[in-house]
Amino acid sequence: MNKNKWIKTLISIVILVFIWSIATKMELVNSYILPSPSKVLDVLFKMIVSGEIFQDIYISYIRVLKGFFIATILALVLAMIRVILPKCNDYYENIIQFFKNVPPLSLISLLILWFGIGETTKIGIIVLTSFFPIYLNTVKGFVSCDEKLLEVGKIYGYSKTRSFFKIRLPYAMSDILVGMRIGLGYSWRAIISAEMIAASTGLGHMILFAQQMSRTDKVIVGILVIGVIGYITDRMFAFIIDKALKGSEKNGWD
Repeated sequence: MNKNKWIKTLISIVILVFIWSIATKMELVNSYILPSPSKVLDVLFKMIVSGEIFQDIYISYIRVLKGFFIATILALVLAMIRVILPKCNDYYENIIQFFKNVPPLSLISLLILWFGIGETTKIGIIVLTSFFPIYLNTVKGFVSCDEKLLEVGKIYGYSKTRSFFKIRLPYAMSDILVGMRIGLGYSWRAIISAEMIAASTGLGHMILFAQQMSRTDKVIVGILVIGVIGYITDRMFAFIIDKALKGSEKNGWD
């Protein structure tokens, strides 16, 4: 993000906070529903000093990374099988398309019955949520490979497997990384929802507990922290994509 864009973003944030502050100071909104920015910042500062917020961030982050890693490996393997062994695709493609249309949150009750409210349930929800954008983008990258490049591989006597690793995989790298970036964002959405239903720790649980205690200020803190952490994670991944592709891939997310 260039300097000019940073300045415009900062101006927008200042305006929003100013409107928020005026609305609470003039009591246009009940302080119970919307506490003032100063109160929210005060709560955030206390949670930082106590270390409470960092513990929840760490727990949620580890869950996201585990689920995202499993989803990425599973998506890559199934996409590879689809290309290298297309006949095997008939055994699982329709099943994938079926579960693609099933909201992962609708499966939480079933996962809780099977695995309880432990880590398996939460990580399972992340996998189910982030798998599909990674898989679909990876398949798109593999099947859209330039036929002329594949013909060159045949001329040099490449086997189907060697052609995949030498031609299709490098060609599809931009689609794979973009799919992973989308999947990572979905992972954050999934873990917060899962923690609200089946957890006793993490940012999602913190928000739910604050809501039950009528602590709107802590709910807002939780929302802000999730947004900031998710944004930082996304920008880090965008940096990795830019370095991996040497700036050749522009997708409008800068």
